[in-house]
Amino acid sequence: MLKVCALIAASLLLFCGQAFAVVEINSADQAALDSIAGIGPATSKAILEERKKGGNFKDWSDLELRVKGVGEKNSIKLSAAGLVVNGQTHQGASASKSAKPGSNAKTPAEAVKVNEKQK
Repeated sequence: MLKVCALIAASLLLFCGQAFAVVEINSADQAALDSIAGIGPATSKAILEERKKGGNFKDWSDLELRVKGVGEKNSIKLSAAGLVVNGQTHQGASASKSAKPGSNAKTPAEAVKVNEKQK
C-alpha cells in the first residue's frame, strides 16, 4: 500500500513539474514567448527584434533597458510566469514566492534541470 501511494505521489509531482513551462528568452521563438502570461504578440515581436539587433540579453536589467514596456514590476510577473534570462529568474520574483526559509523550493530553471536529470 505504501509503495502504491509513493508511486502515485511521484507521478503527480512529475506531471505538475511538466505543466509549468520555463521559457529561455535568448532561445525562444515568438510562439514560446507568447505562451508566457503577460507577453502578447507586440511584446514578443519587440523582444525578438531587440535580440536580433543587440544580441542575447545578459540579465533582467539588460532586458528592462532594451525592451520598451518591460520594467521591473513587469519583469517580476514574467519571471513568475516562467520566463528566464540566461537560466535566471528575476530576483524580485523569488522574493515574492511564498517559500519558507530553509525549504527546498526550486526556481523554474532548477526545476527543469531536475526534471531533465530524472528522465
